[in-house]
Amino acid sequence: MDSSAAPGGRTLVVEDEASIYEPFAEALRRAGFEPLLAATAAEALRLAADAGPDLVMLDLALPDGDGRDVCRELRRRSDVPIVMLTARGTEMDKIVGLEHGADDYVVKPFSAAEVISRIRAVLRRSGGRDDAPRGPIAIGELALDPAARVARLGGEELELSRKEFDLLAELMRNAGQVVSREDLMSRVWDVNWFGSTKTLDVHIGWLRRKLGDDPAAPGCIETVRGVGFRLAAPGG
Repeated sequence: MDSSAAPGGRTLVVEDEASIYEPFAEALRRAGFEPLLAATAAEALRLAADAGPDLVMLDLALPDGDGRDVCRELRRRSDVPIVMLTARGTEMDKIVGLEHGADDYVVKPFSAAEVISRIRAVLRRSGGRDDAPRGPIAIGELALDPAARVARLGGEELELSRKEFDLLAELMRNAGQVVSREDLMSRVWDVNWFGSTKTLDVHIGWLRRKLGDDPAAPGCIETVRGVGFRLAAPGG
């Protein structure tokens, strides 16, 4: 089936419990999505390669492997948006999932309507912003090409997740100015973000480490307490 026939997009649901994936797949169809179903890690990787889904809904507990390994492999292959689905709901589980490249995190049991809203929000974010500048940006030794989605520091390419790249792009577009937490959440996580704003601090921390910024005394990404963050040239 051509994904153009599904206005919401093609969604790969990786889940081995029929009591979950069958009603959720039907809810996706009613919402205008084309669901693809995979019950194992191996099948998920095969379908992701063959069918080219617009988004992957990925359970962590799979009969033949850990969903986090699938997430890591998918992220090596492509920039497809990933929403993790799990019965675990601790803060550390969420952070680990995000660190492996997930774009959002849903805990069972869940409301199909809420998850579909999250999927739509993730797809909007992954589509990029129409007003975002397309030209390369350079600040000191830090260079970013929004169109190619490549960032380099001192000529070396940085391995950034989707959110880390988008955060860096927002900070570089406003270099030397304070960008509020609210603006960063709205531009990078969407105005309808359901999760905790702590995820912003987690991603800023990862970004600082990859830029070689000292977490104890950051000089590249500065925290303006109670307001937001400001980017200066690395090493500046």
